Amino acid sequence: MRSVKWTDFEIAQNPHGVDARILWESEHLQIVHITLKPGETLKKHITPVNVIFYVLEGKGIVEIGDEKQEVGPDSVIYSPSNIPNCWYNESTHTLRFLVIKAPRPTGSTRVS
Repeated sequence: MRSVKWTDFEIAQNPHGVDARILWESEHLQIVHITLKPGETLKKHITPVNVIFYVLEGKGIVEIGDEKQEVGPDSVIYSPSNIPNCWYNESTHTLRFLVIKAPRPTGSTRVS
């Protein structure tokens, strides 16, 4: 068994300039841990694969296509491939969520 805390993973460079850590990556799947501090956002972008978001801590606003919704802990959000999406942390608390991409993207995420 291998047990590792998410804080032990390195922060990956990303176009959003936020704390993003790749927890798992294979040809079939990628799992990324995102931390947004108060006031931080993920830029609007298009992911070339289907995505599931799972909120671990805090509240944030997720925008997928033309829809915006405030979400909190234990929320599961589905985002189909090639649809613009973004996240906003407008609260005074940290927002942490998992990004699960299936399959692992072979192309780049496009920031719009």
